[in-house]
Amino acid sequence: MCALSNKKLANPKSSTQSKTPQSKKPQSNKSKTTIKPSDIDTIKTRFLSHYPNAKTELVYANTYQLLVCVMLSAQCTDKRVNIVTPALFASYPTPAALSQANIDELKEVIKSVSFFNNKATNLIKMATQVMDRFGGEIPTTQEELKSLAGVGQKTANVVLIESQEANVMAVDTHCFRVAHRLGLSNAKSPLDTEADLTNAFRDNLATLHQAFVLFGRYICKAVKPLCQQCFLQEFCLSKSNFKPA
Repeated sequence: MCALSNKKLANPKSSTQSKTPQSKKPQSNKSKTTIKPSDIDTIKTRFLSHYPNAKTELVYANTYQLLVCVMLSAQCTDKRVNIVTPALFASYPTPAALSQANIDELKEVIKSVSFFNNKATNLIKMATQVMDRFGGEIPTTQEELKSLAGVGQKTANVVLIESQEANVMAVDTHCFRVAHRLGLSNAKSPLDTEADLTNAFRDNLATLHQAFVLFGRYICKAVKPLCQQCFLQEFCLSKSNFKPA
């Protein structure tokens, strides 16, 4: 296991306090971990020290662009999304413009992104819902965001983390892998892992999420982790590439 770059981390079970009104907290699975509270505190402190101002690597100018970027980034790299979005936002600069998009033309713009057919459909539906139900403004609560097409809890939380520094955790493949390698969660799903990390860390979750992403992306890689650069080696349980069930 290993570490470098500048973003956030994750941990076992409990509950959260958010700057943003949150609906129901994810219910933690009944996984049991053996990590000590003092170790959790050490892991948290080191993540915050190494990634004090961790932010997403997605390039965006406003909340609308942020939401589109996060939706496109599902099972796709941020680097690829950043290649596609300049042309996308030039053609569809607002939710109103995107809601009127021709789906075939939109697919052509985003065709190098994974699952572009489904994502094109969801982007137009999302923009239409934003226009019809939210007056053209991207909503700012988890439940409202989750009501939009193609927006699940992870996407909603990432938008809230980036736009409001909300005290919530979002678990992608990097966060999931790091949490399990460090013994912070034994959960099978991202949502249960999110609950474990939220309960373990409780605050600074916005920074910790991005720190986990950066750490997992550049140091604690799925294959050939850079263990010589890791600041958490003594807590690493396995180099296995943990994946959600």
